[in-house]
Amino acid sequence: MNIRETQNGLEASFRAPTIRKKVKGQELVEFLLSIRQSGVDVDQLMFVCIGTDRSTGDALGPLVGSMLEEAGYPHVQGTLQNPLDASNLLQRLENVRTVQPARKAQTAKTAKTAQAALTSRKVIAIDACLGQPSSVASYQVSNQPMEPGKSVGRALPLVGDYSIAAIVNINGGNQYALLQSTPLYRVMTMAKEIASAIITVFPLDKAPLEMEAKL
Repeated sequence: MNIRETQNGLEASFRAPTIRKKVKGQELVEFLLSIRQSGVDVDQLMFVCIGTDRSTGDALGPLVGSMLEEAGYPHVQGTLQNPLDASNLLQRLENVRTVQPARKAQTAKTAKTAQAALTSRKVIAIDACLGQPSSVASYQVSNQPMEPGKSVGRALPLVGDYSIAAIVNINGGNQYALLQSTPLYRVMTMAKEIASAIITVFPLDKAPLEMEAKL
């Protein structure tokens, strides 16, 4: 079987308008391949990893950011050392290409800040979220921006050209308490899956992907 034929099919699926798809960890590579096959190179990417190191569940973004930074990726926003969260999101995103006002009411100042943040890089936004019990440990991927803070009722600017939302726990009750009590092992496992998929599809040495060869 020619793996590229399968990838083309996936690409068509993921690049359709307003796609939001739930996937397992092993399918993250397929989603990222659809981005690479659209002509986006690793040098054109910025990874925006949203969250805080003060909450177990919400630490997924900074964990991914730190893993990518340690692997040598130069364009990363949001790490354990310098988290990107609700307190500094607008200020930090001045270096990010895709920032749009949230669908909820935003001030003129917020909209102006969003417009000023446009740059030339494609942005993959990464964050933790809450979901249905059957969806825990899965990922919501999209070719659309992410709404950070939506699962906990926060109104923040939309972020990203593409997005990966890791469903780290169930949605219900006190969302902040659920994020705080999320098992660290689950968060670490999911962060490693995201970082590994990125490194596989967008290697810094730009070596040809083994999976693009014919079997």
